[in-house]
Amino acid sequence: MSSVERFEFSFAASYKSLARVFGITPANSWVEVSGESFRARYGPFRFSTPLQNITDVSITGPYAMLKTAGPARLAITDAGLTFASNGDRGVLLTFARPVSGRGPLKLLRHPELTVTVADSEGLAALLKKRLAAIA
Repeated sequence: MSSVERFEFSFAASYKSLARVFGITPANSWVEVSGESFRARYGPFRFSTPLQNITDVSITGPYAMLKTAGPARLAITDAGLTFASNGDRGVLLTFARPVSGRGPLKLLRHPELTVTVADSEGLAALLKKRLAAIA
């Protein structure tokens, strides 16, 4: 079994107080990557997919606070999902097959997910390394 690496979200003070209203805290928000899967939790919102389903990984940002602060955000244009704890930067994952989350948005399928972890570069590098290993 391969190791699991965990990445914590980077909560900006302005995002943290609004996130708390929706049950999202640093204690219940994280990303985990194993040799086989990607998992993310953002308070009551949960997301997982096999690594083989990830087709692209990139660093993105900055983000407008009005469009990203609070609960998980759904892009109206493409149903992409964002777990944003700050407006600076995050990691965008694109999927071969859209993925259903768990929690309040479980009925929708998402073609991509953005997560604003503290070590965006480290998460992106790890995902690219693990994806190369299974290619």
